[in-house]
Formats: sequence, C-alpha cells, structure tokens
Amino acid sequence: MKILILGGFLGSGKTSVLLQLAQYLVQQSSGNQKSRVAIIENEIGQIGIDDKLLRGNGYTVREIFSGCVCCSLNSDLLSGVQEIKRAVDPEWLIIEATGVAFPDKIAESLFTNLGIAAQIVTLVDASRWQRIRMPLANLIEGQLNDAHLILINKTDLVEETVLREVEADLWELNSDAAIYLISGIKPIDERLLKVIQNG
Repeated sequence: MKILILGGFLGSGKTSVLLQLAQYLVQQSSGNQKSRVAIIENEIGQIGIDDKLLRGNGYTVREIFSGCVCCSLNSDLLSGVQEIKRAVDPEWLIIEATGVAFPDKIAESLFTNLGIAAQIVTLVDASRWQRIRMPLANLIEGQLNDAHLILINKTDLVEETVLREVEADLWELNSDAAIYLISGIKPIDERLLKVIQNG
C-alpha cells in the first residue's frame, strides 16, 4: 500500500486535486477498481462535507473528526490506516490532511509507528499567498517542510509576476521539492499525475 499525504492551508484546493488524482490512479491500476484507492479525510468539525463528494464518486473514505491527525488524533490515524489495510488493502491510500495540519508530522508518525513511508504533496493557493504568507508563517512553512512536490494552485487567478514571486518564495522555503503550477478547476496535466504516481 502506497501512501500519499495531501497537505495545504484551508481553501488551497486539496479536494479538487484529490479527485483528479484518485481518478487517474484508478485508471492506471489493474482491474480499474475504485477500491484500489482509499481516502482518509481529516476534518476539524463534526460534519464531513468533502467526504460526501468523494463517496459520491465511489471511493472508500474514512473520516477522522474534531482535530488534527498530526497531533491530538494520531492514534485514530494509525488505527484508520491499519483498518483500511486490513479491510480494503488498496494500492493507494491518500490522506487529505486538514488545512492546519503539518504533513511532515503525519509522515513521521506513519514511519515511526507502522514502518510505512509516505509521499507528501502540498498545495499552495497562489491567489492568497501574499496575504497569508507572513501572518501564518509557522503553519505555512511547517506545511512545506519535507514536501516532495509543491503544487501552486489557482494560477488562473493571479498575474505572471505574482506567480514568479510565489515560486521564488517556495524555492527558498523548500529547495528540495519539485514545484508545479496548476489550476485545480482545469484538468491536471497527465505528465504531472504520472510524476505524483511514481513518487
């Protein structure tokens, strides 16, 4: 079971990207079974909105409510991963972290407790980057730590000069990550989906 952690601040477009990625992974898997992709949704509140959309598309979804899986709900996450492995044994498990989670902490917990390495993909909202970058510096920087890929989303909403500034900021924060420009409301280039698939 391969694990992908999808992180990013609230409203960065994680669910839109997740749906495209999950659909692509299903198409690439043997037998074309949606059970080959399972999803863990981490919600801060008590009502899951995104999970209804995901279930409506036929994916196996498990919700973890009322906290962040990288801290207070760590044991729920670990038991959820083990339960999915036993019950579904998917080819892929995608963990969509809450907008205030630190994906590197989730990956560290999975590796330390279950011996499973995870790939981290973090989304950045280009249209709000300049407004949230400094006020939320600790959170933003924490979400970018150890990301393997950074997707700059909502590129259709900003000027080219802003995109270049966002990209330059991100290179300073994580020079090891591959950075791609996307617009989650449009189809994601299959070459990028393949990069994510191949880790």
